[in-house]
Amino acid sequence: MSTPHELRVIAQLAPISSLLTELGGRFKGAGYQFALVGGPVRDALLGRVGSTPDLDFTTDARPEAIIEVIEGLATAIWDVGIAFGTVGARIQGQECEITTYRTESYDRESRKPAVDFGDTLEGDLGRRDFTVNAFALRLPQMQLVDLFNGATDLENYLLRTPGRAQDSFDDDPLRIMRAARFVSQLGFRVSDDVLQAMHEQAERITIVSAERIREEFMKILMAPDPRAGLELLVNTGVTDWILPELPALRLTEDEHHRHKDVYEHSMTVLEQAIEMETVHEPVSGPDPVLRLAALLHDIGKPKTRKFEKEGGVSFHHHEMVGARMVKKRMQAMRFPNDTTDQVSRLVELHLRFHGYGTGEWTDSAVRRYVRDAGAQLVQLHKLTRADSTTRNKRRAAALQQAYSGLENRINVLEQEEELASLRPDLDGAAIMRILNLPPGPLVGEAYRFLMDLRLDRGPLGEEQATEALLAWWSARR
Repeated sequence: MSTPHELRVIAQLAPISSLLTELGGRFKGAGYQFALVGGPVRDALLGRVGSTPDLDFTTDARPEAIIEVIEGLATAIWDVGIAFGTVGARIQGQECEITTYRTESYDRESRKPAVDFGDTLEGDLGRRDFTVNAFALRLPQMQLVDLFNGATDLENYLLRTPGRAQDSFDDDPLRIMRAARFVSQLGFRVSDDVLQAMHEQAERITIVSAERIREEFMKILMAPDPRAGLELLVNTGVTDWILPELPALRLTEDEHHRHKDVYEHSMTVLEQAIEMETVHEPVSGPDPVLRLAALLHDIGKPKTRKFEKEGGVSFHHHEMVGARMVKKRMQAMRFPNDTTDQVSRLVELHLRFHGYGTGEWTDSAVRRYVRDAGAQLVQLHKLTRADSTTRNKRRAAALQQAYSGLENRINVLEQEEELASLRPDLDGAAIMRILNLPPGPLVGEAYRFLMDLRLDRGPLGEEQATEALLAWWSARR
């Protein structure tokens, strides 16, 4: 007789039941065990399964036998993970991964896990990261297997490991970050022994490749509640080894004395930036560049902290220092160059608005603001608004109003002057013709002069721009 948990899983997976039974029947007919495992079963128990879930299967068949069984049923097969026992396939339009039972552990001196194939489902489930991922649904009989009381942990949103947490994290240190991901993605809390093991094994994360760390870190940052996972990593000392600039912010009081510390401020800015994704036009989905910039925008403060004679604290030029630090850290984490450049640029520009105070912006200042932000203008709008975290409601309202005024000015000038495609009134060919110059550095110098003139005075037209160019050339000579 089916259990309530089993019935729930079967009901949630009803849209793909024909795939499950056909695949399970094929493996059973070939003499192999076969089961749906991990996340798909967990999400079915949570009632979170959509029409096209990611499907992970496990079997006692070796990879070559897996391919033989699914040939003719799969419309595509790929074996890029075959060294780790995984065969990928597209079956009935679904992306599937079928993996041989295995055990996996890290050599203490190696960044790559050693994989050994296993023979039992019980052994395979026992090596999984957490009890809430150690479910299996035997196929084709649709029998739920829960050897580690994961269903109860799921109901309590509790994260435990099937065996000793220390052993689990020692086998695969990336599970330390995966714990934080589940906290951010699904709202779990970690058990006391998991928390202790995260503390004790934090340095072990350094054995994992930068690429895998970056991927897990971004899953945390892009989750519904990244702050919860990030704070878990900070409090257990994990970020000391992967992103030390973040916990360093806890040592730094901000210059306005309006926040407990810069770390707390940065977390608040991250939360407000996430809100800006959906309330500030144009709205977007989760924006990795904006979230990274919000989290890291003040990491230059510890290096620029200065205690003033009057008793205050200043952080002059922390945005410039921070931009360089962001670039260095993101390169170490193997982020793509374009993402690194975009985040670094936002960090560099995040104080530009405050440099003008709440006064009236000149047309020249507006043009330069738009020119410097370039394609990231909307992200800069959202970051700047998110960075207004003062507890003084009157000042906060004034800052938001002042920024609204700036955005309105940008919109007006955009309509009048097409700021997004701002160019001098004369191009390079015209400069060479007027000044009788060959291609070279002098043409670039003249172009920059005209561009500065365009930013300061707006559109001049060809005649006035030519007069100004000739006057500049005469004075220069």
